[in-house]
Amino acid sequence: MSFNLAYDGECYSIEDGASVLDTLLDQGIEIPHSCKSGVCQSCMVEVVTGTPTEASQTGLKATFKALNYALSCCLVAKEDLGVSLPNAEDSEVPVSIIKMEVLNHNVLRLCLKTKKQLDTIPGQYLSLITSDSLARSYSVANIPEVDGYIELHIRIIPNGRLGAWLLNDARLWMEVKLRGPAGECFYVCEKDEENDFPMVLAGTSTGLAPLYGIVRDALAQGHKGSIDLFHGALQPEDLYLVDELYDLSQQHKNFSYIPCVMKGNDGDFYTCGDIQELVAKHVVNKKDARLYLCGAPDLVNAMKKTAFLSGIASKHIFNDAFLPSK
Repeated sequence: MSFNLAYDGECYSIEDGASVLDTLLDQGIEIPHSCKSGVCQSCMVEVVTGTPTEASQTGLKATFKALNYALSCCLVAKEDLGVSLPNAEDSEVPVSIIKMEVLNHNVLRLCLKTKKQLDTIPGQYLSLITSDSLARSYSVANIPEVDGYIELHIRIIPNGRLGAWLLNDARLWMEVKLRGPAGECFYVCEKDEENDFPMVLAGTSTGLAPLYGIVRDALAQGHKGSIDLFHGALQPEDLYLVDELYDLSQQHKNFSYIPCVMKGNDGDFYTCGDIQELVAKHVVNKKDARLYLCGAPDLVNAMKKTAFLSGIASKHIFNDAFLPSK
């Protein structure tokens, strides 16, 4: 069984149960997208005919739901549908590239100046969209309202399209777009609690980006409890922001930076060991801690399970698993 799918003045056939995103991509239509899993929210569309399914609106802001927005990767056909790209003024913000800085052999710091204020909390993620509709999601690594710009950390991977675009085509003051923000991995202190609870943050590779933003935000808000940041890597050259984080630990007595590598020599500036094991030992006696985990899904899920079994309440475990782009 098939239905009609209207988009941009054209009508296409969509199979029962097929996603709007896959159907349009199969027709050669460029729709911004990244994870295809309903997480990054890059593929959001406005449903102008038909009704968005509950699954297609999971995780969206209430304002977006009211506008009949839906995630096209999760919007499957059960009736005739008509969709369009969201109003750019509602969902996308033009930004200019003001800085590109190499942080290590495969991580680039990208700083973007917004033309329109984004209600972004450090640690949330945004979708970066190029002029040819290439979209990838990256976490906010700074405090935009303090710094006056948005900082993203881009991991350059072999055959990665966005990384290749940055290295070959991107230029200072070039305009791109941001969509978002989304995500719930950020610092928050409830009104009825003291801000002296311990915080443990752990991530690998560019999982450091949201954690760096969260640490800075917590310190800026005067967090009184201990803040322990673990950054894991395979080898020392995979670490980055080492000097900045050590400097931050010197400025704030309640902040500790623990870089750890799988392959290295004990006694250097880092701890030699597996980040999962190191964090597991660290949280044994910190049942009241807030735990922030970012990076590869397998590692994040494993650390979540270990922390929960150690006695940390699930509501106090915040995570951002970096899904691979498809």
